[in-house]
Amino acid sequence: MFRPPESRRAVHWAGVATAVTLVALGAVVPAAPAPAANPIVTHVYTADPAPLVVGNTMYVYAGRDEAPTGTNNFVMREWRVLCSTDAATWTDHGARANVGTFPWAGADAWASEVEPRNGRYYWYTSVNGRGPGWMDIGVAVGDSPLGPFTDAKGGPLVSDSTPNSSGLNIDPTVFTDDDGQAYLYWGGYWGVRAAKLKSNMVELDGPVVTPQGLTNFWEAPWMFKRNGLYYLMYAANDTGGCVTDSAYACQRYATATSPLGPWTHRGVVLDRVSSTTNHAGVVQFNGQWYIVYHNADAPGGGNFRRSVAVDLLHFNADGTMRKVVQTATGPPPNPGGPQGPPAGTNLAPSATATTSYVSPWESVAALHNGGVPANSADRSNLAYGNWPQQGTQWVEYTWPAARQVNRIATYWFDDDQGIDLPASCQVQYWNGSGYVPVPGQSSCPVAGNTYNVTTFGTVSTTRLRLAVTARSGLSTGLLEWLAYQP
Repeated sequence: MFRPPESRRAVHWAGVATAVTLVALGAVVPAAPAPAANPIVTHVYTADPAPLVVGNTMYVYAGRDEAPTGTNNFVMREWRVLCSTDAATWTDHGARANVGTFPWAGADAWASEVEPRNGRYYWYTSVNGRGPGWMDIGVAVGDSPLGPFTDAKGGPLVSDSTPNSSGLNIDPTVFTDDDGQAYLYWGGYWGVRAAKLKSNMVELDGPVVTPQGLTNFWEAPWMFKRNGLYYLMYAANDTGGCVTDSAYACQRYATATSPLGPWTHRGVVLDRVSSTTNHAGVVQFNGQWYIVYHNADAPGGGNFRRSVAVDLLHFNADGTMRKVVQTATGPPPNPGGPQGPPAGTNLAPSATATTSYVSPWESVAALHNGGVPANSADRSNLAYGNWPQQGTQWVEYTWPAARQVNRIATYWFDDDQGIDLPASCQVQYWNGSGYVPVPGQSSCPVAGNTYNVTTFGTVSTTRLRLAVTARSGLSTGLLEWLAYQP
């Protein structure tokens, strides 16, 4: 919740004035699935998203912006749950908690996050506790990702009375390490704080500490781990490479080799969005990394009428995060699980596969070994990659006698460690004296986590080549390359 410091008390009392008595949540009928696009739902305004993957479903926990048009304060009284099984089509399951979930609270259902533990789901919230100071952190608990949720503690987990608490106790993020130790990060007004949690998830385990190395931290921390490295993403509002107007914010991030730091600042991962606040979370789902954030792009949207968006997140070979490309379309569907190849007679198994270059730890045999990838990061059936080569590389099929071919299907390899989805590709064939483009090539799609089909006019040839051009600074790879006869 990005607000200029001088407005702190004004917004507090405005929130109390707009609070209403909230009754327990009744049955909620899910809204119809929304088609793939950003923002992911537009029938209500949603903000401060926190993603969580459970099984084959991605859940997003978000506050609801209820401010009428022209209102220049946050009006937020409930938290909603959105979910998807493909990261592209979303269903709104309605309000699953609200200010009334916490009998000791009075207003302001601000940013939250859900963390699973021991078969239960703990919902950490920013909520106004009525007492001295302003925002507190509460905890609700439920037996499923959709609840129902009830107050887990009977009072705040963190408040202004907590020793070394933040200047603004908001935006909790909870991370559980491989050893089962859970960590709570939170804070606003440049006051990032952290503490261990006891195994019951509703008590601090030791002192509150001030993490070091989080350059220009403002609010909205989010912590996760990848390949043994800890990442902390957060909102900043400085004009030193973040934003040009400090009323807005970007998302910076830092890395560390231990959960409490010290942290090393790495740069900006998400530029300014169309709302003044910038709040985001990161999650891996069906082999692909995603960033979930909010903007003001829904019809009638604004700084207090925000909406959740989802886009792809990519990493460089050295573990740094690439800057997110914000889109209006959202990510392509990623349903997960093995998807069978397109129907037809695949000629690849009868060919000999060669390439311009293959990484020593990869195999060109992956191109036609009959594997059915679960996703673009799946190594279970071999993978072909050409790291560290850049620019354009090629793979080729050679048959002992001419074959007629009129389409191919590619399943791209993307390990987020230097091998990535390509920038473009082109199908070529040997015409007896040289390689030339196939006639009438439809396109050469480069989507991840699916078979990409390219059609063209029938050619009769002993050699078929796929020329693949990498994105800048990256290499490319394939899990399967199928070639079909008419």
